[in-house]
Amino acid sequence: MNKLVNFLLITISIFALQLNAQEKLSPKSTVSVVTCGPGQELYSAFGHSAFRVFDPILGIDKVYNYGTFDFNAPNFYLNFAKGNLTYFLSTADFYRFLRGYQYENRWVKTQVLNLNPDEVQQIFDFLENNAKRENRDYQYDFFYDNCSTKIEAVVKTVLNNKVTFSNNHISTTKSHRDLIADYTATNFKWGKFGIDLALGSVIDDEATKDDYKFLPDYIFEAFNNATIQKNNITEPLVLKEITILKEAPTKTSFEILSPLNVILVLSLLILFITYKNFKKSNRNKTLDFSIYFLTGIIGVVVILMWFATAHTATYKNFNFLWAFAPNLFIAFYTLKSKLPNWLKYYNALLILLLLIMLVLWIVKIQIFNLALLPLVIALCIRYLFLITIKN
Repeated sequence: MNKLVNFLLITISIFALQLNAQEKLSPKSTVSVVTCGPGQELYSAFGHSAFRVFDPILGIDKVYNYGTFDFNAPNFYLNFAKGNLTYFLSTADFYRFLRGYQYENRWVKTQVLNLNPDEVQQIFDFLENNAKRENRDYQYDFFYDNCSTKIEAVVKTVLNNKVTFSNNHISTTKSHRDLIADYTATNFKWGKFGIDLALGSVIDDEATKDDYKFLPDYIFEAFNNATIQKNNITEPLVLKEITILKEAPTKTSFEILSPLNVILVLSLLILFITYKNFKKSNRNKTLDFSIYFLTGIIGVVVILMWFATAHTATYKNFNFLWAFAPNLFIAFYTLKSKLPNWLKYYNALLILLLLIMLVLWIVKIQIFNLALLPLVIALCIRYLFLITIKN
């Protein structure tokens, strides 16, 4: 009897799954692009994009979200550090999805696409198939394959040559670093400092107009300026725009402990101790060890991010010029009362590297965080002092 019941349950489940996979939407159904405003945390600073499929006849109102990842996946943090980021397409009830953004006080807008029932069905079928466990995973890339870039990619894949995306509305010339700064410079100063430290000169090249679309705001504008062919007539791709949640007032807060202020104080401390050492003809071992050890650790991280990860944006990171990895080992020589004579030549090399860094900064090969400027000056003076001091 139990076997018969189990067999019937399995048969019904399979039939239900097949029925769902073959679900035919009503002529009233629509596909919308959902754009969500920035949040108060760094991970949400750039906003979010998703799809919405709405069918009032069948009672379907689903969000398809390409920005999902699993914290509990095996070796998540190791893979995150190495750049092997596996994201996946998830689905949720639209109003359940909306509640999170309402709680975070973020705006949400939808753009209903100008599609006929067959085109709506095609996008729905594509998303349903893509959301299956065996199809949903993809290798995430912050700039080139994320929740925002997926939106245009799906529409182009399904509708082929029917749609045209024009970038004529983009009138600025920016690098990827500039685009990131637009969202982090005011309210996420430490986040911007970390990004400027971790990402290399490759993000200082001029971004193409398509490159802008890694940001949800630019995908929103791209769809507003896109067109679709209907019976040999060119029409706007967006039928109408709906504001679901209104934009919350942005809060700009002054950070006393901003990177610039903190590093400026530390730099002044280095200069003050160096001046006292110069006047008394002595040397502060603790200061020297701290400088070499900390810059060495940062340098090792920079080099590992460059050569030992799959991150596409950490290449050619010239932060190693001030955070020189060998300093980590040299730090222990500074604990000796008598410095080895060769250390003078090593410090001369460090000064040369700092000067090269400033040249790269001036000619805009890599734009470094402004907070580093007082530190570079302080390091130059300290290294010069160590060259001239007598044992």
